[in-house]
Amino acid sequence: MIRQVRGPGALVPAQEAVRQIPAETEATVVRIRVLPGPDQVQADTILVDMSNPQVEQAAIDAALQLKGAEAEYQSLRVRLESDLMTQRAGAATVTADYSQAQRQADTDKALYDLGVISGLAYKASKGKADELTTRNDLEGQRLAINRKAIETQLAEQQSKVDQARTLANLKQKQLDALKVRAGISGVLVDLPLQVGQHVLPGTMLAKVIQPNHLMAALKIAETQARDVQAGEPAVIDTHNGTINGTVMRVDPAVQNGTVTVDVKLTGELPRGARPDLSVDGTIDLERLDNVLYVGRPAFGQENSTISLFKLDADGKDAARVPVKVGRESVNSIQIFEGLHEGDTVILSDMSRWDKTDRIRLE
Repeated sequence: MIRQVRGPGALVPAQEAVRQIPAETEATVVRIRVLPGPDQVQADTILVDMSNPQVEQAAIDAALQLKGAEAEYQSLRVRLESDLMTQRAGAATVTADYSQAQRQADTDKALYDLGVISGLAYKASKGKADELTTRNDLEGQRLAINRKAIETQLAEQQSKVDQARTLANLKQKQLDALKVRAGISGVLVDLPLQVGQHVLPGTMLAKVIQPNHLMAALKIAETQARDVQAGEPAVIDTHNGTINGTVMRVDPAVQNGTVTVDVKLTGELPRGARPDLSVDGTIDLERLDNVLYVGRPAFGQENSTISLFKLDADGKDAARVPVKVGRESVNSIQIFEGLHEGDTVILSDMSRWDKTDRIRLE
């Protein structure tokens, strides 16, 4: 016995196959290029032209501010590099003087050791070498500090350039948004606009869907939906063919006594399948092996005891018998007690004979 649940529903676009286009800025509609219809539109198809002089001016101003910030960055970089080169030249001069003084001090020491020159002359050359050693070290430290200062100043100016570029990109994006494009390849299904209409930010401008990317949204009775789980197989009947599918989501909320179950379609769409098409869906819950079951009667709930008329062996008379039932499916219900394999029972509505325990069939 295969336990199933069934419910009506409709084909709806998958979430990734729908694009609703909102207005990004305040604007006025000046031209409508495409009207809703069955014709395909491409991602770059312009649907509507809109105008906003303030947005256009803001985009121009932001672009000029970006160019100004980039020019200032280049000017600062050239000036700092020039100053650094001047400093490096000064440091190179000090280094050369230091090297010369160090060699002279070494020579004078050798001459002093030989007694050629006086100690006073040697001390003078050594003092000059020590002085230039200190100056050379200081010049090296100052050069390193200036290099770091240059990096800091350039980074600060670069942040201003990046800020101006971000603003320019934003303003350009708002300017580009005045030409409303489809964004995806599909069918334009809604365009609630008129030429001359003034729209505010967030106003819905158009809706584009991809008709070949559909799923089924089924309405399952809340009493049956408790057993539905994601991943269970399903069959969707479009009344022009069937499509296999898989349960992808079960809505946790209950509306009007039903639970919405989204089914991902894994088979090929039948001809004529389109959004909002009414369908019927059947979901397989589980397979029960080695169980006794019978067709689902007109009345009776699962896991209860019901009364059914069981036919006698001759098929002419039927007697009321209590039947304990278990889990139910769309067209069948499990039998625990009261019936045996091969028994024949009446499943139709027998409420008019509620006070009768035995009937004759004619």
